[in-house]
Amino acid sequence: MEMSLERATMRRVSWRLVPFICLLYFIAFIDRVNIGFAALTMNKDLGLTSAVFGFGAGIFFFGYFLFEVPSNIVLDKVGARLWIARVMITWGLISGAFAFVKGEYGFYALRFLLGAAEAGFFPGIILYLTYWFPARYRAGVVSLFMAAAPVSVIIGSPLSSALLGMEGTLGLHGWQWMFIIEAIPATLLGIVVVFYMTDRPEKATWLPEDQRAWLVAEMNEEHAQKAVVAKHGIMAGMADSRVLALALIYFGTSAGLYTLGIWAPQIIKSFGLSTLVVGFLNGVPPTIAVIAMILWARHSDRTGERTWHVVIACLVAAVGLLLAGGAASTLAVVAALTLVNCGISAAKPPLWAMPTTFLSGQAAAVGIAAINSIGNLGGFIGPWAIGWIKDRTGSFAGGLIFVAGLLLLSAILTLVVARSGRRAAAADAVAH
Repeated sequence: MEMSLERATMRRVSWRLVPFICLLYFIAFIDRVNIGFAALTMNKDLGLTSAVFGFGAGIFFFGYFLFEVPSNIVLDKVGARLWIARVMITWGLISGAFAFVKGEYGFYALRFLLGAAEAGFFPGIILYLTYWFPARYRAGVVSLFMAAAPVSVIIGSPLSSALLGMEGTLGLHGWQWMFIIEAIPATLLGIVVVFYMTDRPEKATWLPEDQRAWLVAEMNEEHAQKAVVAKHGIMAGMADSRVLALALIYFGTSAGLYTLGIWAPQIIKSFGLSTLVVGFLNGVPPTIAVIAMILWARHSDRTGERTWHVVIACLVAAVGLLLAGGAASTLAVVAALTLVNCGISAAKPPLWAMPTTFLSGQAAAVGIAAINSIGNLGGFIGPWAIGWIKDRTGSFAGGLIFVAGLLLLSAILTLVVARSGRRAAAADAVAH
């Protein structure tokens, strides 16, 4: 009887929450990386070099880094409903303001402000999911949420390339129209969040009473079980060495993800293709990656294994980057970028299932935000390195090799964290 109650409850919660948060992340990711398509024409209009563009694209993550931990602390106190609404409305307004940028310094300023505005969204949702889903469901749910990122590339690539075709309409460039039109959904959805999201299971009036009671009891029991060994305070979340190690692992995966999001359109276009064709080809790798990520995350949940699911995925992405650097044809580069997409996407759900095994309460809020904020600095280093190296060598190859090295380091650090975790578990067992 309890098993059927669990299935019914988790099915209802999943259908209520997951499609909506996926939609939010879909819009967020489009507004975060549409700069990669804008660059196909914007860079020439504004006189931006590859190095300037790479630095400006990456400076987003400095704003992210500075404001992410405070943002997650506020979310834990005031609730996801109000805070996520605030995040979405501000980032929508700033994203639309890119249509009126005049040069490199305005570009830098808006990218920084966009990062500051969006800080807290991703780790806030990861934390939010820990309120609603027991640990045994978490990697699978996170994979569905994170599928919104590659899906946004699948749909956003041809959409952005089509909007670039509005060149000259009402006296505006195509890239200006792209920023204006793609910013509107974020602002509108920010208003919807206030009325749709529910902060905690205790407040879920849309759940039948027996399902709500089961979920509240289940999450309270999980919290109580973790209370014996999990860390809870703000400083605990900041001081745990495993948090820093996971942040460094995430650093490599972020460098790979935003190398794809920001530079893949230009890498594909370097083979002499039209903007419209680039838009469609850029959507091929993430299409395959969505399937790979969901299957990989479900396998991780089913087996309960996290470490090797992260390690293997990082190695696949690193190999794909090396192959992309040496690709001599359009088919070869799209195949290589498919490997990168699959590896990067598949690594993230099992990676995000790790911190909540040893963090709880405010420590989880701070720890998750710290992992994401520090790790996302890779989103600055990767795109910046690609642009800086390309300006000096005339090729994407050197930068792609550099990012592949960061992913290799992520794989090695994952093994180190797993070994450290086994030692900590053994010590706890002896102590208790």
